[in-house]
Amino acid sequence: MRASAESAPAKPRDTAEQAARAAVESGDIPGVVAQVWRRGELCCDVAAGLRDVERTLPMQRSAIFGIASMSKPVTVALALQLLDEGKLCLADPISRWVPEFAQMRVLRRPDGPLDDTIPALRSITVEDLMTHRSGLTYGFMTPPPLGVALTARFGMGIRSVSTPDAWLKSLAELPLVCAPGERFSYGPSIDVLGLLAARILGTDLRSAMRERLFMPLGMVDTDFWIPPEKRPRMVAFCVSAQPGEFTASNLDTFTAETPQAFVSGGEGLVSTADDYLRFARMLMHGGKLGDVRMLKAQTAQLMCSNRYTAAQRRYPFLGQPFTQGFGLGVAVVTDATQPDAPGNVGAFGWGGAFGGWWQADPQEDLILLWLQECAPAQPAPGAAMPRLPGAEGRRNFRRGAYGEGGLGAKPIE
Repeated sequence: MRASAESAPAKPRDTAEQAARAAVESGDIPGVVAQVWRRGELCCDVAAGLRDVERTLPMQRSAIFGIASMSKPVTVALALQLLDEGKLCLADPISRWVPEFAQMRVLRRPDGPLDDTIPALRSITVEDLMTHRSGLTYGFMTPPPLGVALTARFGMGIRSVSTPDAWLKSLAELPLVCAPGERFSYGPSIDVLGLLAARILGTDLRSAMRERLFMPLGMVDTDFWIPPEKRPRMVAFCVSAQPGEFTASNLDTFTAETPQAFVSGGEGLVSTADDYLRFARMLMHGGKLGDVRMLKAQTAQLMCSNRYTAAQRRYPFLGQPFTQGFGLGVAVVTDATQPDAPGNVGAFGWGGAFGGWWQADPQEDLILLWLQECAPAQPAPGAAMPRLPGAEGRRNFRRGAYGEGGLGAKPIE
């Protein structure tokens, strides 16, 4: 006897969609676009809630989001094109192109005085930037006084009135929180990488991204700036300390009269779900999207392969040990048996401070994409991380997409 529609178990794609809608209906986030790409098909496509709380504008699939640190893998891909072209090597000292960082000093203690330092034993390398082992760090993730000094100079890092040269000089004037190559230290490493790549190419970072990545991949709405004709599709940025409480905040970086001279390769991009999915598909399919090759296959694989030692993964990130691996700009699953494993071995991806997240799982030919623009309140330097809006919804979305029998236990039908 056939089961009725009411009693039949939900398909994974339905469960994923329900999780995305539930995150909005619970008041955890105001709106979301969530997609599941499986074996060449978009099998889950959700646009739920509001893209602007104050004006009660509905979310739409074509909405343009600030993607924060989801920018980082894109900037790494640009730099890896230069690796393919023989213009840089992972082991190269960055001072070859960014001499501002030639004489770096390291704090004796992460919470020590800014003048209590020792010389760095070696130069920061290109690989150090790509793997966040440069010793550069964000102010909000660092105890004072370094955290206070970084926050005072750079805020959250997306905007700056400085020129790229002035920004690099200002960052290099402050000490490193740890020695280059020692451990994970999340911070503006990818911003430095992007400006380094632009110097090698003899252009600005925005132009390099547009010409070498966005135009070839058909990422028509991805940029560091939103032109006036596209602004009606913007998602309004908001901060949430409690479910159902959303405070609008103006990210005028994206809507200035003209693009800024300084753009953040680490967290300054805007994009849409359709655009970012194209980028993720390119990486999952060995550096190629359709007939367009962006990276050599071995380079794409290198990007998505763990570079961290077991000891380095024990250092905390957002209050938890970094139990999985990290490649070049992306987290990598190395042990799918762990309770926190987000997918099969070899799955890779990264998220952002505004709540966006993506992951590609080559074993399943699966890409998960979650875009929101609702961030936690900014913590004081060195303070514990606050509630993360959308975190539970993303977990439930991921679990639903993989199937309730466990990660990877049920393919999407």
